Amino acid sequence: MDVLLSILHAHGSAELALISLVFLLAGLVRGVVGPGLPTVAVGLLGLMMAPRDAAALLVVPSLVTNVWQLAAGPAAGRLARRLWPMLAGIAAGTLVGGMLLPASASADAVAALGGVLMMYAAAGLASFTLHVPPSGERAASPVVGLVTGAVTAATGVFVIPVVPYLQGLNLDRQMGRDALVQALALAFTTSTVALAASLLLAGQFAADAAALSLYALIPALAGMLLGQSIRGRIRPEVFRRCFFIGLLGLGLYLMLRPFIG
Repeated sequence: MDVLLSILHAHGSAELALISLVFLLAGLVRGVVGPGLPTVAVGLLGLMMAPRDAAALLVVPSLVTNVWQLAAGPAAGRLARRLWPMLAGIAAGTLVGGMLLPASASADAVAALGGVLMMYAAAGLASFTLHVPPSGERAASPVVGLVTGAVTAATGVFVIPVVPYLQGLNLDRQMGRDALVQALALAFTTSTVALAASLLLAGQFAADAAALSLYALIPALAGMLLGQSIRGRIRPEVFRRCFFIGLLGLGLYLMLRPFIG
C-alpha cells in the first residue's frame, strides 16, 4: 500500500483528476449502455498519450468489470467451449501484434485508434447487424479473433470486429437471455489479459502503470454504479445515440490529428 501511495504521490493532482474524470465517464457509459468502458477510456486518453500507454491504464478496470460481468450469468462454460477458437485467436493476435508493432509507430497508432472508433460509432449509429450463418462460424471465429487481437495490440481497443461478429451469432436466441453480454465479457476478458501480457513483454506495464491502473478502478466502478442508478430514468437509446455521435467526432479528430499537427 505504501508503494502504491508513493507512486500515486509522484503524479500531479491534475493528472490524477484527469484520469479520474476519464474513467468516471467511461464507467458511466458502461453502466448505462453496456460495453463502452475500454472504448471511451482509451479514446479520451488517446488525446493525451499513445494508445498503448492509455491501454496500460485500462488493464485493471477492464479486467475487474468484465470478470464481474462474466460471473453474473450461467453460460460462461458453454460459451468458452463454443468460442475458444476466437478466444485463442484474440490472444495470439494480441501477443504477436504487440511484438511486431514498431516502437516509432505512435502517430500511426493514434490514427488507427481514431479509425477504429469511427467504424464502431458508424456501425452503432446505422444499427448495423451482421448475420453469421452457423456453417461459417467455425472458419470465421479464429480469423475474427486474430484481427481483433491485432487491432487490440495497436490501439488498445477491442471492439472491432469482435462485437459485430458476436452480435451476428444470435447467441441470446440460441443459448438464452444475456448470452451475448456474457460472450462479450468473455472476449473482453481474454483481450485484457492478452493485452496486459503484451504490455508486460514490451516493458509498458511496470509498477508505475500498474499503480495508475489500480487507481483508475475506483472512478470506473463509481461511474458504473452511477450509470446503473440513472439507467431507468433516461432513455437508453437516446443516450446510446449521443454516445456514438460523440465517439464518431472523437475518432475523426484522432484520425486526422497526426496529419494536421
